Amino acid sequence: MSFFNQNTSIFAYMSALAEKHKAINLSQGFPDFPVDPKLIDCVVKAMREGFNQYAPMPGWQPLREKLSVKHHSDYAVRYNPETEITITPGATQALQSVFASTIRPNDEVVLFAPAYDSYAPMIKACGGKIVWVELSPSDFSVPHQKLTEAVSSKTRLIVLNNPHNPSGAVWKKEDVLLLEALQQKFGFFVLADEVYEKICFLPKGFESLTKSEILRPSLFLVYSFGKTFHATGWKLGYVLAPENLMKELRSYFQYAVFSVNTPMQKGIADYLDSVDLNEVAKMYMEKQQFFENEMKKTKLRPLPTYGSYFQLYDYSEIRNDIGDVEMAEWLTISAGVATIPVSVFYPNPPTHMRYLRFCFAKKNENLSRAALALAEL
Repeated sequence: MSFFNQNTSIFAYMSALAEKHKAINLSQGFPDFPVDPKLIDCVVKAMREGFNQYAPMPGWQPLREKLSVKHHSDYAVRYNPETEITITPGATQALQSVFASTIRPNDEVVLFAPAYDSYAPMIKACGGKIVWVELSPSDFSVPHQKLTEAVSSKTRLIVLNNPHNPSGAVWKKEDVLLLEALQQKFGFFVLADEVYEKICFLPKGFESLTKSEILRPSLFLVYSFGKTFHATGWKLGYVLAPENLMKELRSYFQYAVFSVNTPMQKGIADYLDSVDLNEVAKMYMEKQQFFENEMKKTKLRPLPTYGSYFQLYDYSEIRNDIGDVEMAEWLTISAGVATIPVSVFYPNPPTHMRYLRFCFAKKNENLSRAALALAEL
């Protein structure tokens, strides 16, 4: 029997349960290793130099300029730092600003399940009606027939997370081609939540939707400094969009937020001069491979992950008689390892699913300890 209350965030619940039972917390998506001291020095330097008052509403200009250069270097697409880039207090607030500036009452919004748990409440708060498309349960790929059937002239926005949380799946070329065809037919907006862009394990690297000339005029892109720089508590992100879309977003943003943390923007802008962001993917790939190798000692079976710092494991060889929420609780209490049940990312979870999400953005010694504890089951 599970004691999880749906009115409480599963992340808060599992973290509290982990703390109560002194469990290794592989549930919530945050690193347990330190931020680069050079980045902290840059932020402290900005504070000491007096960058402590309001930043311009769209964000610190030098930071927006460097993000424009970065995006062009990564994807050969240039966004105007003056009119097409806005710094936000975290990626989640960027998402909320996109929703508030695009969704009208009774507009239909297509979401893919499983989905990041903040999407649906924010869409509903804007008056949107959600049309769910369930990703293929075997590999979390995009089901083309279901997506085609879900889209219509009523569709205002399609939201996708790529690389995907919780599965680590990534969009394929044929998925993008289908989305392009549907967008040309129905004219909806697209929101690409690409916060894990720098944590992609494909040999060719990450392919952003920004490279689609067809989608770009209707595309919002959301990113997170917290994910990239292992500083989730700083809550700093940004959004890219064509000028006409960004104008609408900023008309909301200027009153909802107005200004974002100045010294952190200045510090990150300075830090970008000295960091190789491609090293982020290399570091997380090494962690993913390390953890998966350690988990071979257990009866849990991994599903492939191609991005993010999460990986799903099938627990059915240990216990097939209970659902994933109860299993996550049982593992926390019995084995001392906290995870996240995948069913909480669904509006109507598949009853047969036996997956748990593990976060491997942890120190190697903690990953080893967790695998050792799970091997005893």
